[in-house]
Formats: sequence, structure tokens, C-alpha cells
Amino acid sequence: QVQLVESGGGLVQAGGSLRLSCAASEGTFSNYAMGWFRQGPGKEREFVAAITWTGRSTSYADSVKGRFTISRDNAKNTLYLHMNELRPEDMAVYYCAAGRQYSASTNRYLYWGQGTQVTVSS
Repeated sequence: QVQLVESGGGLVQAGGSLRLSCAASEGTFSNYAMGWFRQGPGKEREFVAAITWTGRSTSYADSVKGRFTISRDNAKNTLYLHMNELRPEDMAVYYCAAGRQYSASTNRYLYWGQGTQVTVSS
């Protein structure tokens, strides 16, 4: 079983930046593709970004492309999401996830963190 713990959320003014982190339990982190998803108030969970096992390839939702960057440090068993130019519509609970497939689909991931809240004020 892979345990995932997100951190780095908080309150930020529109136009500001945050870096989210997702710490994974030791052992098999490098064997998994990783993704970030978010769920805003009254909305379904949606894809944000994904990264392959090695970090060689990444993908992004159109809504965050050019503003967010996903990365991973396998030596530290940690996944990151760098968020720039934040907008009020980015306000959501952000979740990291691990799976055997590199995908934008929620159901392709096996393990999930508990989420971290990002609040954007205007």
C-alpha cells in the first residue's frame, strides 16, 4: 500500500503562487505514474496534471497549462505542483494520486492522498 500526504495549500491572493507537495511512503514511489486532481465547491473531481514514472513526460489540463508545473523527485519520494498566476477558479481541494498508468482519468489511479485546500482571494 502506498501512503500519500499532501501539503503546501493555503490562502493566496489572485495572481500569486503556491507550491504543493505530495510525500509518498518509501519503497515503490518510482514505480508509479503520478497525478494531481482537484475538486472545487459543488464540482466533480477533475484532472490537473500527470507525470510518468521517470518524469520524462507530463500532461496538463487546458485550464492550467502554462501556469502550473508538475515535477517529481524520486530520490525524495515526493511529487510537486508549482502553481503560478493563480485565479479564483483554481480554488479547490487538491489531491495527489499514484497509479500504474499515465493518465488523466481518475479511475486509472490506485492510491490517493487526503487533499490540501487551496483558497484564492480576489
